[in-house]
Amino acid sequence: MSIKQYIQDVFNAIKSLLKGMRVTGYYFFHPKEIITEQYPDNKATLKLADRFKGEVVMLHDENNEHACTGCTACELACPNGTIKIITQFDITPGGKKKKALNTFVYHLELCTMCNLCVEACPTGAIVMAQNFEHSVYDRKQLTKTLNKPGSKLRAGIE
Repeated sequence: MSIKQYIQDVFNAIKSLLKGMRVTGYYFFHPKEIITEQYPDNKATLKLADRFKGEVVMLHDENNEHACTGCTACELACPNGTIKIITQFDITPGGKKKKALNTFVYHLELCTMCNLCVEACPTGAIVMAQNFEHSVYDRKQLTKTLNKPGSKLRAGIE
C-alpha cells in the first residue's frame, strides 16, 4: 500500500466520521421531536405497537370458561416445544369419551414469540399478549399454566 493510498483512506474515514457527526450535531442543537422513551418513568402512558408479541395467554370469560378443546394443534405448530398440552378423557352425558384439556403448560423461557401457535389454534383460545417484563430470579417462574384453576370449556365449542 502506498503512502498516497494510506492518506486518502485516512481522509475518507475522517470525512465519513464528520458526515455522521453532522447529523448527530443537528439533532442535538435542533431537536424536532423526541423519540426516546423514558422507560420506566412513562409506564402509565406507554403505548406498544398492536403487532407487538409479548407472551401467549389463554382467554377466559367472566364465567372462567375458555375455548381450548385440547386438540394440541398449537403444540404441534410450536417449533421448539414451548407448549405442552395435557389432556384427559371426560364422559359425555351420552356415555361417550371425549378428549378435554387438563393442563396447558407454557414455557415462556423457550418461546421465540413466533405466533405459530396462535395461528394454528382453530378456536382462537390463545393470543399473544403485550406483556414484556419477564425478569425473574427463578427460571421456574417462567413455566406457566395458562388455564386457570377450575376453568372449563365454553359451551358451543367443539
